[in-house]
Amino acid sequence: MSEIDAIGSGDGRILVVEDNPDNMTLIEYLLRAHGFEPLLARNGADGLALAIEHRPDVVLLDLRMDGMDGFEVATEIRRRPELGGVRLVAVTASVMAGDLERITGAGFDGYIPKPIEPTTFVTEVRRFLPGDAVGAGTAAGTP
Repeated sequence: MSEIDAIGSGDGRILVVEDNPDNMTLIEYLLRAHGFEPLLARNGADGLALAIEHRPDVVLLDLRMDGMDGFEVATEIRRRPELGGVRLVAVTASVMAGDLERITGAGFDGYIPKPIEPTTFVTEVRRFLPGDAVGAGTAAGTP
């Protein structure tokens, strides 16, 4: 698999930026099993390039990556007016109080905790898609 695998879109364009192969495989499997065809990037720089090129509805963004980390990608996405409607979702194991403040301050719309819970993951992601209600005060809601 190449560094960038642009696969298309289903009933909402989702970009996944994740450097851990096991996490990427699980996220991709779960999204595909529910009819999505996600865009995939294995590092922050490739994720930013895909976001600019494809303008996804939602970006699921790992925070801790070598090179350009998730916070840097979020900052770059938020700086670009053409990406103003993109929902940013941190997918992270870092959900302590200080981490939540940093996630919110970086412009994320919410987070989904790791380890990923396969039975609820896609429901959590759907809350960030256009036309769906965004859960507030939940793990997949606004931090």
